[in-house]
This record gives sequence, C-alpha cells and structure tokens, in this order.
Amino acid sequence: MELFLDLFKDSYFALFVIIALGYMIGKVKIFGISLDVSAIIFVALIFGHFGVTIDPIIQDIGIVLFIFTIGIQAGPGFFDSLKKHGVKLASLAMILILVAALVAVVCQYLFDFDPAIAAGLLAGALTSTPGLASATDQFGSLSSIGYGVAYPFGVIGVILFLRLLPKLMRADLAKEEELWEAEMHSNTPLLVAQNFRVTNDNIDGKTLGELRFRHMTDAVVSRVMHGVEAVTPSPKTILYKGDLIRVVGTEESIEKVKLLIGQPVEQEIPLSGNYDVQTVLVTNKDVVSKTLLQLNLQSNYDATVTRIRRSGIDIKPSPNAKIRFGDKLVVACSKENMEQVFHLFGNDAKRLSDTDIFPIALGIVLGVLIGKFTFLGLTGGVLIVALILSRIGKTGPILWTMSSASNLLLRELGLIFFLSVVGTQAGTTLVETYLQYGYQLFLVGLMITLIPMIITALIARTVYKTNLLTLLGALAGGMTSTPGLAAISPMTKSNAPQIAYATVYPISMVLLVLVVKLLALFT
Repeated sequence: MELFLDLFKDSYFALFVIIALGYMIGKVKIFGISLDVSAIIFVALIFGHFGVTIDPIIQDIGIVLFIFTIGIQAGPGFFDSLKKHGVKLASLAMILILVAALVAVVCQYLFDFDPAIAAGLLAGALTSTPGLASATDQFGSLSSIGYGVAYPFGVIGVILFLRLLPKLMRADLAKEEELWEAEMHSNTPLLVAQNFRVTNDNIDGKTLGELRFRHMTDAVVSRVMHGVEAVTPSPKTILYKGDLIRVVGTEESIEKVKLLIGQPVEQEIPLSGNYDVQTVLVTNKDVVSKTLLQLNLQSNYDATVTRIRRSGIDIKPSPNAKIRFGDKLVVACSKENMEQVFHLFGNDAKRLSDTDIFPIALGIVLGVLIGKFTFLGLTGGVLIVALILSRIGKTGPILWTMSSASNLLLRELGLIFFLSVVGTQAGTTLVETYLQYGYQLFLVGLMITLIPMIITALIARTVYKTNLLTLLGALAGGMTSTPGLAAISPMTKSNAPQIAYATVYPISMVLLVLVVKLLALFT
C-alpha cells in the first residue's frame, strides 16, 4: 500500500490516473446528460483534497496548447461572422457576457466572495474552459472551485432553458423555420447548374469575352458544346446559334443568362473524350492566399473553376476569390491539362492530416510575448495571436493552419493537462471554501447561468426581432454550450441554430476571456 501511495508522488503517474478516471466518469450519462471531459476537474479536486499534486508547468503547457488551437480553429469564423452577421449577433453575445459578468460582480460584493471564486463561477456558469483558463491565469487555481460548483448547472440549465424557450415564448417553430429559410435563400443563394441552348441571334458568332459573359450574368460557363464535341470555354470561345452551354450560378444569375442566351433545356452535354471535370483539393502551400485571377488558370491551363467548396459551403469562384488550404475546387479542362492542375493545387489528401509543429511553436512564442508585454496575459496573448494568424492564413512559406484531426488532438491534450493541474491545486482548499460559502456558491452559479439568457432572449425578440431558431443557436453559442446545441438540433430540420452557434461561439469565447482580464484589473 505504501508503495502504491508513493506512486502518486510522481506527477506523471497521478496525471494520467486522474485523466483515465475522469474519462470513465465523463462517459456516464444521467438523464441523457454527461460531463464528458469536464469530469476530469471533479476527479482532480478530490485527488487534490487528499494531497496529490502535479507539476504546475504541465498546467502552463496545457493552457497554451488549448488556447492556441481554439484560436486557430475559430479565427476565420470569428472575423467572417463579424463581417457577415456582425452587429446583431455580436451585440447579443456582448449583452449575454456583460450581463453574466455584472451578475458575478454584484454577487461577489453581496456575498463577499473571493474574486477568484467569482471569476470561476462566471466561467463555470457559462461552461467556458477558456474562461477558466483566463481566470486561473489572473487569479490562481482557486477559480477552479467556483468553476466546478457552477459548471454542472451551467450544462443542465442551458439545455432546459433552450428546450423550454419556444413554449415560454409561444412560438411556432415550423413558421420560424419557414421565415429563416426564406431569409437565407435571399441572403445566401445556392449555386445551381443549368444547360442552355443559344437562341439569341444577337450573340451568334460572338466570343464569351466580347459578350462580357461573367460580368453581365455573374455566372460561370463550365462547358460549351458545338456540334458533337464539348470543350472547355475561354474568353475566346465563340458561341453559335444552336450551341449548348452549361452554366453554374445563382438563380438570379440563371435568370440573366436566359435574357442573354436563351431558354434552359433538359438536354445533357456529354463529356467528350478529351474533356474532364474533377474536384481538386488544395494542399499546395504555394497557391494558398492567391486569387483565381493571380493563378490565371484560363490562360495557363485552359481550365475553368466552376465552384469552390469550403467547410461544406459552395462559394462563387469570382476572380478575386482567395484560395485557402483544404478548399475543394470543381475544375473543368482537358484531360491532359487536368494533371497539371492537380500538380498546381497539390490534390494530396494525406497532406491534410500532416502536422507542421513549427507554426504551432512559433505562434505560441508570439502569443506568450504579446501576453507578457500587454494587459492580455498568457491566455489573452496566445488567443489573440492565434485568431490573427489564422485569419492571415499564410506568411511566406508558413501556413497558420492545422488539420481538424491535429487541432482536436492538441486541443484535447491541452485541456486535460490544464484541468488536471488546476483541479488538484484547488482541491487543497475545497472543503474550507465550501464551509465558508456553502450553498451560496450554487445559488450564484444558477443566477449567472439563467439571468443573462433571459435578458438576452427578451432583447433579441423584442428589439432585434431575431428568428427564434437563430436565437436558440446564438444562446447556445453565447453560453459556449455544445450540449445545448445538441439539445436544440432535433427541434428543427434547418441548420439555423448551427449557423448562429458557429457565429456567436468564437465571439463569446474571446469576450469572456477579455472580460475576465478586465475583472482582474479592477479588482
């Protein structure tokens, strides 16, 4: 027995015992709800109470890995969401976070809490591990006690509130779904492909360049069939009356093509022996961040990009569209040139799973330096740098990106290291803290979870007239609650909640980290 107890004096042994037990407990579901990886902090609190300690350097390693990978993942979505959906959803996220912070501060003074406990309660009530990382960075490991107390209801309370909100607001989800679909159809029209026969006498014998086809219609011609042979079009391709052409564009673009070319037809345009259409994967660093205009595919390879697929969304291939690592391009050209196009873009799926450690290490170094010389601190500096680098995408030969698998692995590794250490550190004062504050901790955690959601929901519906499905996703994202998103997904066939969640989540994550930093400055 003594030999077994001595094993726990070794940090690495205690660390992995806590991780293993945490994962086992995290998989247990009660009423369909589980703690998942967050169960590690509860195991660590118990171990810490009995005197088990882990080297603090593991906590710092865990923090920087977790925060950096979160920033790299959220960067493009963070800046794109500000640009596309901007003011409304960003302001909802800000309202939710600021109200939560206000409740935490008021309760801190009312109940005379330690600021570290209040910061932990704030992070736990919003189920935000980055928030906890920021809190422990500013206030120390005592914050994890508040986090551990508030987190369970933070998970359960968000799920219950989101499930009950439609009934509380007496909303018709089917009608909300119809309204959202109509709005999305007008704002982000889908790309469609349509075949046309040239019947307009005025364009007979003119080239696509002379017609300024793309400028006039905002559509792309992917193939032209004259007689029995289909060819890859270029600005010099001549259209003759009776030709068949295949066009890719929005429904609005298709209507413009009708006016210019003629009526659509159901007749197919078969691929000729020398013509090919392929999906090409971008894995060559040299083309990343370049525009289609810069690549000049038409002149160099007689090739046409008909659409860009990025993160499951089809994007119009405008000349100014920048290529990103991992994009899938639908390319039409001759079979001989297709091999050259493959070589240009890489088209190597294996490279998507490769992990280049240098950008990760360099990015973390920059983040730590920024944090040291600004008010942002370790977590804030690493997060801001990761967001900016992810947005930049490429600097010279360096790609500021990671594959999904690599990002997930490093993020999870950093998270479990961090939770294990802060939990054991906080466990040493667990009993004393509970005896000092008692039930008040649970009550405050409940208030920080519910009050911000109630106020944000009322403002969203009465002032912004936000669609309820979008509101549900925004609340889940604002509370950084993946279980909350999972709970509302079965309520609708649309992906409105998922889109709102993806938009609000990175904004809320960044805001909460910064708010915790500000609380430390004024405490």
